[in-house]
Amino acid sequence: MFSNLGPTVYDYAHIGNLRSFLFEDLLRRVLELDGFKVRHVMNFTDVGHLTSDADSGEDKMQVGAEREHKTAWDIANFYISAFKEDIKKLHLEEPEIWCRATEHIKEMIELVSTLEKRGYTYVTEDGVYFDTAKMKGYGRLAKLDAKGLKAGARVDIGQKRHSTDFALWKFSLGRKRDMEWDSPWGKGFPGWHIECSAMAMKYLGETIDIHCGGVDHINVHHTNEIAQSEAATGKKFSNFWLHNEFMLVDGKKMAKSLGNYYTLKNLMEKGFSPVAFRYLCLSVHYRSQMNFTFEALEDAQNAVNSINDFVFRLGYGKDTAKNKKIETALKKGKEDFIKYINDDLDMPNALSTIFKLMKAVNREIDAGKADKKMLHAVHGFFDEINSILDVIQDQTVSLTPEEKKLLELREMFRKQRDFKAADEIRAQLKTKGIILEDTPDGVRWRKL
Repeated sequence: MFSNLGPTVYDYAHIGNLRSFLFEDLLRRVLELDGFKVRHVMNFTDVGHLTSDADSGEDKMQVGAEREHKTAWDIANFYISAFKEDIKKLHLEEPEIWCRATEHIKEMIELVSTLEKRGYTYVTEDGVYFDTAKMKGYGRLAKLDAKGLKAGARVDIGQKRHSTDFALWKFSLGRKRDMEWDSPWGKGFPGWHIECSAMAMKYLGETIDIHCGGVDHINVHHTNEIAQSEAATGKKFSNFWLHNEFMLVDGKKMAKSLGNYYTLKNLMEKGFSPVAFRYLCLSVHYRSQMNFTFEALEDAQNAVNSINDFVFRLGYGKDTAKNKKIETALKKGKEDFIKYINDDLDMPNALSTIFKLMKAVNREIDAGKADKKMLHAVHGFFDEINSILDVIQDQTVSLTPEEKKLLELREMFRKQRDFKAADEIRAQLKTKGIILEDTPDGVRWRKL
């Protein structure tokens, strides 16, 4: 069982956000390949995430609503749909459970009430707060020195008792909001942290196996999730925590607040396939910072094309004796791939293994020594690892009858050496998001 923090749905997810979800997709696929049954829960933060981690500022959903002159409910619905479209294009497996914060207010109020009964809360003018001084071991995930933080605080903490205390429920304070609910403490809305604990525990129990997220959530969000969950239940909240590193652009963290971000749509508008971005993220270890450049994305696109071209070549071969070199290379490739993906999801080395195998097999194909039986075995291995990579295109089902007819017509024009007509069809297919590549082994295509 594992849980991950889903997007705050006030805007499009940028590619730095999407890297987190690609890492979690990789984790899920490796667990499934290893035979584990996965129950994956992802939540949508559609209320309560303020513009500051210090429990101040506007609710991001309200900011989005005012920006687009819509209700916060409309904003949430629109960007949830947009996010689901993005993950579909990136070939992410959907979680078993999607859950929206606004649909679990009852569970959040109950959790705050439990904390109140256990003596962990206090009320200020603007909300109900968790008293971190009463939580033994607060901040252990982030290795925080809570006492030092309080003693060295130089910020205005308002009516909070300690700088590390955090809001469980915020009051509307007379301002009419699109999203607000009645509670035992007054009309308002939940704090961001309480949302994730309430939803995770509802669907996965009081102790979950794995909790994922970005490294930026360690110090505050995940630290506070642990505190409130364990204070409420007296049990360990999560057995394992896995965090992915930042995506950088020009050496800086990619963030909406900095305005230095790209969306998946931006990449597609520049002619790149979402699958190229998927591969790019897989090529960098999830615990390493990743500096995004379009040159790197182009290299990733070329790598994806090379893998697909290779799989295309596996359909050929001779009726000859078994090629021992291919057999040996395949055995080594299988062993190394499994070894690396199970070593903290070491995809960079796993991908290197794949290309070593491709090089060895291509050498035998080029020499005319590849037999059909071994090429079929290699194809089977690539089908298996595509359950992890999901970058190999299925040419048998992806084109519509109209697109297939255009492709056949172009081939006819090429054979007739009518290259002008062939190029016109190429351009026509490009408008449909289909990119053609002519190779020595035949025409290849990919969809953006």
